[in-house]
Amino acid sequence: MMEENTLLELKDVEISRDENVILQQASLTIHKGEFVYVIGKVGSGKSSLLKSLYGEIPLSQGKAWIMEYNLCKLKRREIPYLRRKLGIVFQDFQLLIDRSAMKNLEFVLKATGWKNKDEIEDRIEQVLHQVGMQNKGYKLPHELSGGEQQRIVIARALLNDPELILADEPTGNLDPETGGQIVQLLHDICKKGTAVIMTTHNYPMVHNYPARIVKCEDDRLIEIGEESSANVNSD
Repeated sequence: MMEENTLLELKDVEISRDENVILQQASLTIHKGEFVYVIGKVGSGKSSLLKSLYGEIPLSQGKAWIMEYNLCKLKRREIPYLRRKLGIVFQDFQLLIDRSAMKNLEFVLKATGWKNKDEIEDRIEQVLHQVGMQNKGYKLPHELSGGEQQRIVIARALLNDPELILADEPTGNLDPETGGQIVQLLHDICKKGTAVIMTTHNYPMVHNYPARIVKCEDDRLIEIGEESSANVNSD
Protein backbone atom coordinates (compact mmCIF):
# COMPACT_ATOMS: atom_id res chain seq x y z
CA MET A 1 0.00 0.00 0.00
CA MET A 2 1.00 3.65 -0.44
CA GLU A 3 1.76 6.51 1.87
CA GLU A 4 -1.26 8.54 2.97
CA ASN A 5 -0.40 11.55 0.78
CA THR A 6 0.13 9.44 -2.35
CA LEU A 7 -2.68 8.91 -4.89
CA LEU A 8 -0.80 6.95 -7.54
CA GLU A 9 2.32 4.83 -7.51
CA LEU A 10 3.66 2.94 -10.51
CA LYS A 11 6.91 1.01 -10.28
CA ASP A 12 8.51 -0.78 -13.25
CA VAL A 13 5.14 -1.15 -14.97
CA GLU A 14 4.75 -2.51 -18.50
CA ILE A 15 1.83 -1.46 -20.70
CA SER A 16 1.09 -3.61 -23.76
CA ARG A 17 -1.68 -3.81 -26.34
CA ASP A 18 -2.04 -6.75 -28.72
CA GLU A 19 1.42 -7.97 -27.65
CA ASN A 20 2.98 -4.61 -28.61
CA VAL A 21 4.89 -3.01 -25.75
CA ILE A 22 3.84 0.64 -25.37
CA LEU A 23 5.66 1.54 -22.15
CA GLN A 24 8.11 -0.54 -20.14
CA GLN A 25 9.79 -0.13 -16.76
CA ALA A 26 7.52 2.88 -16.20
CA SER A 27 7.55 4.46 -12.75
CA LEU A 28 5.48 7.41 -11.57
CA THR A 29 4.29 8.78 -8.23
CA ILE A 30 1.50 11.36 -7.90
CA HIS A 31 0.65 13.09 -4.63
CA LYS A 32 -2.55 14.76 -3.51
CA GLY A 33 -3.11 18.19 -5.05
CA GLU A 34 -0.37 17.80 -7.68
CA PHE A 35 -0.62 18.87 -11.36
CA VAL A 36 1.38 16.71 -13.78
CA TYR A 37 1.66 16.95 -17.56
CA VAL A 38 2.37 13.77 -19.51
CA ILE A 39 3.88 14.91 -22.81
CA GLY A 40 5.15 13.12 -25.89
CA LYS A 41 4.59 12.63 -29.57
CA VAL A 42 1.34 11.19 -30.96
CA GLY A 43 1.46 7.42 -30.40
CA SER A 44 4.07 7.57 -27.63
CA GLY A 45 1.78 6.00 -25.02
CA LYS A 46 0.20 8.97 -23.24
CA SER A 47 -3.41 7.89 -23.69
CA SER A 48 -2.57 4.25 -23.00
CA LEU A 49 -1.03 5.29 -19.70
CA LEU A 50 -4.27 7.04 -18.66
CA LYS A 51 -6.38 4.10 -19.87
CA SER A 52 -4.34 1.79 -17.68
CA LEU A 53 -5.08 4.04 -14.70
CA TYR A 54 -8.86 3.74 -15.10
CA GLY A 55 -8.84 0.05 -15.85
CA GLU A 56 -9.34 -0.05 -19.62
CA ILE A 57 -5.89 -1.55 -20.29
CA PRO A 58 -4.84 -4.26 -17.82
CA LEU A 59 -1.36 -4.24 -16.27
CA SER A 60 0.53 -7.46 -15.76
CA GLN A 61 4.04 -6.45 -14.72
CA GLY A 62 5.41 -4.24 -11.97
CA LYS A 63 3.59 -2.62 -9.06
CA ALA A 64 0.70 -0.22 -9.59
CA TRP A 65 -1.56 1.33 -6.97
CA ILE A 66 -4.13 4.07 -7.52
CA MET A 67 -5.69 5.09 -4.23
CA GLU A 68 -6.62 1.77 -2.57
CA TYR A 69 -6.75 -0.21 -5.84
CA ASN A 70 -4.00 -2.55 -6.97
CA LEU A 71 -4.09 -2.09 -10.77
CA CYS A 72 -2.10 -5.27 -11.39
CA LYS A 73 -4.77 -7.33 -9.62
CA LEU A 74 -7.81 -5.25 -10.54
CA LYS A 75 -10.96 -7.35 -10.94
CA ARG A 76 -13.51 -6.45 -13.59
CA ARG A 77 -16.22 -5.88 -10.96
CA GLU A 78 -13.97 -3.32 -9.22
CA ILE A 79 -13.53 -1.11 -12.29
CA PRO A 80 -16.82 0.87 -11.96
CA TYR A 81 -16.01 1.64 -8.31
CA LEU A 82 -12.50 2.80 -9.24
CA ARG A 83 -13.90 5.08 -11.96
CA ARG A 84 -16.33 6.68 -9.53
CA LYS A 85 -13.32 7.89 -7.54
CA LEU A 86 -11.70 9.43 -10.60
CA GLY A 87 -12.68 12.34 -12.82
CA ILE A 88 -12.08 11.52 -16.49
CA VAL A 89 -11.93 14.24 -19.17
CA PHE A 90 -11.93 13.04 -22.78
CA GLN A 91 -10.67 14.94 -25.81
CA ASP A 92 -13.86 14.16 -27.78
CA PHE A 93 -16.23 15.15 -24.93
CA GLN A 94 -18.43 11.98 -25.02
CA LEU A 95 -21.56 13.86 -23.99
CA LEU A 96 -25.01 12.34 -24.60
CA ILE A 97 -26.24 14.39 -27.55
CA ASP A 98 -29.97 13.83 -26.97
CA ARG A 99 -30.18 15.68 -23.65
CA SER A 100 -29.16 18.97 -22.09
CA ALA A 101 -25.89 19.57 -20.27
CA MET A 102 -27.78 19.45 -16.98
CA LYS A 103 -29.43 16.13 -17.89
CA ASN A 104 -26.00 14.74 -18.86
CA LEU A 105 -24.79 15.51 -15.35
CA GLU A 106 -27.96 14.15 -13.76
CA PHE A 107 -27.51 10.89 -15.68
CA VAL A 108 -24.03 10.40 -14.21
CA LEU A 109 -25.14 11.13 -10.65
CA LYS A 110 -28.06 8.71 -10.85
CA ALA A 111 -25.80 6.06 -12.41
CA THR A 112 -23.39 6.40 -9.49
CA GLY A 113 -26.02 6.00 -6.81
CA TRP A 114 -27.42 9.47 -6.11
CA LYS A 115 -31.18 9.34 -5.41
CA ASN A 116 -32.27 12.53 -3.64
CA LYS A 117 -33.61 14.99 -6.25
CA ASP A 118 -32.69 18.12 -4.27
CA GLU A 119 -29.17 16.87 -3.61
CA ILE A 120 -28.74 16.04 -7.31
CA GLU A 121 -29.90 19.52 -8.35
CA ASP A 122 -27.64 21.18 -5.77
CA ARG A 123 -24.57 19.22 -6.87
CA ILE A 124 -25.21 19.98 -10.55
CA GLU A 125 -25.56 23.68 -9.73
CA GLN A 126 -22.29 23.59 -7.78
CA VAL A 127 -20.19 22.01 -10.54
CA LEU A 128 -21.71 24.16 -13.30
CA HIS A 129 -20.82 27.23 -11.26
CA GLN A 130 -17.32 25.89 -10.67
CA VAL A 131 -16.66 25.67 -14.43
CA GLY A 132 -18.41 28.93 -15.30
CA MET A 133 -21.39 27.30 -17.02
CA GLN A 134 -24.15 28.10 -14.53
CA ASN A 135 -26.27 29.77 -17.23
CA LYS A 136 -25.76 27.12 -19.94
CA GLY A 137 -27.02 23.95 -18.27
CA TYR A 138 -30.28 23.93 -20.25
CA LYS A 139 -28.49 23.77 -23.64
CA LEU A 140 -27.99 20.66 -25.75
CA PRO A 141 -24.36 19.76 -26.59
CA HIS A 142 -24.69 20.89 -30.23
CA GLU A 143 -25.79 24.32 -28.99
CA LEU A 144 -22.51 24.75 -27.10
CA SER A 145 -19.09 25.69 -28.46
CA GLY A 146 -16.22 23.21 -28.16
CA GLY A 147 -14.83 25.06 -25.15
CA GLU A 148 -18.25 25.10 -23.48
CA GLN A 149 -18.68 21.36 -24.09
CA GLN A 150 -15.29 20.71 -22.53
CA ARG A 151 -16.31 22.77 -19.48
CA ILE A 152 -19.38 20.55 -19.13
CA VAL A 153 -17.11 17.49 -19.40
CA ILE A 154 -14.94 18.90 -16.59
CA ALA A 155 -18.10 19.55 -14.55
CA ARG A 156 -19.05 15.91 -15.13
CA ALA A 157 -15.60 14.84 -13.92
CA LEU A 158 -16.07 16.86 -10.71
CA LEU A 159 -19.51 15.47 -9.80
CA ASN A 160 -18.37 12.84 -7.31
CA ASP A 161 -15.64 15.06 -5.83
CA PRO A 162 -12.65 13.02 -7.07
CA GLU A 163 -9.18 13.27 -5.60
CA LEU A 164 -7.67 12.79 -9.08
CA ILE A 165 -8.69 13.97 -12.55
CA LEU A 166 -7.31 12.26 -15.66
CA ALA A 167 -7.49 14.66 -18.62
CA ASP A 168 -6.62 13.08 -21.98
CA GLU A 169 -5.65 15.79 -24.49
CA PRO A 170 -8.42 18.08 -23.18
CA THR A 171 -7.40 20.92 -25.53
CA GLY A 172 -6.91 18.73 -28.62
CA ASN A 173 -10.09 19.89 -30.38
CA LEU A 174 -9.95 23.52 -29.24
CA ASP A 175 -8.38 26.71 -30.58
CA PRO A 176 -5.35 28.01 -28.62
CA GLU A 177 -7.22 30.70 -26.68
CA THR A 178 -10.05 28.39 -25.63
CA GLY A 179 -7.56 25.62 -24.86
CA GLY A 180 -5.67 27.98 -22.59
CA GLN A 181 -8.87 28.77 -20.70
CA ILE A 182 -9.50 25.03 -20.18
CA VAL A 183 -5.95 24.44 -18.88
CA GLN A 184 -6.29 27.43 -16.54
CA LEU A 185 -9.56 25.96 -15.26
CA LEU A 186 -7.84 22.63 -14.55
CA HIS A 187 -5.04 24.45 -12.71
CA ASP A 188 -7.63 26.34 -10.66
CA ILE A 189 -9.32 23.04 -9.75
CA CYS A 190 -5.93 21.62 -8.77
CA LYS A 191 -5.23 24.57 -6.47
CA LYS A 192 -8.35 23.62 -4.51
CA GLY A 193 -6.88 20.19 -3.78
CA THR A 194 -7.74 17.88 -6.71
CA ALA A 195 -4.72 16.30 -8.39
CA VAL A 196 -4.64 16.45 -12.21
CA ILE A 197 -2.79 14.31 -14.75
CA MET A 198 -3.09 15.90 -18.19
CA THR A 199 -1.72 14.41 -21.41
CA THR A 200 -0.78 16.80 -24.19
CA HIS A 201 1.56 17.32 -27.12
CA ASN A 202 0.83 21.07 -27.05
CA TYR A 203 4.18 22.28 -25.73
CA PRO A 204 3.39 26.03 -25.86
CA MET A 205 0.50 25.28 -23.47
CA VAL A 206 2.92 23.61 -21.08
CA HIS A 207 5.15 26.69 -21.19
CA ASN A 208 2.24 29.04 -20.52
CA TYR A 209 0.84 27.02 -17.59
CA PRO A 210 3.92 25.42 -16.02
CA ALA A 211 3.79 22.35 -13.78
CA ARG A 212 5.63 19.08 -13.30
CA ILE A 213 6.35 17.23 -16.57
CA VAL A 214 6.74 13.54 -17.37
CA LYS A 215 7.58 12.51 -20.95
CA CYS A 216 6.68 9.37 -22.92
CA GLU A 217 9.64 8.63 -25.19
CA ASP A 218 11.21 5.46 -26.62
CA ASP A 219 8.82 3.21 -24.64
CA ARG A 220 9.91 4.89 -21.42
CA LEU A 221 8.41 7.34 -18.95
CA ILE A 222 10.99 10.07 -18.27
CA GLU A 223 10.76 12.57 -15.41
CA ILE A 224 11.63 16.06 -16.68
CA GLY A 225 10.63 18.08 -13.63
CA GLU A 226 9.03 21.49 -13.97
CA GLU A 227 8.76 23.30 -17.30
CA SER A 228 12.12 23.12 -19.06
CA SER A 229 12.29 24.54 -22.55
CA ALA A 230 15.36 22.54 -23.57
CA ASN A 231 13.64 19.25 -22.82
CA VAL A 232 10.07 20.12 -23.78
CA ASN A 233 11.02 21.36 -27.24
CA SER A 234 13.23 18.42 -28.10
CA ASP A 235 10.64 16.83 -30.44
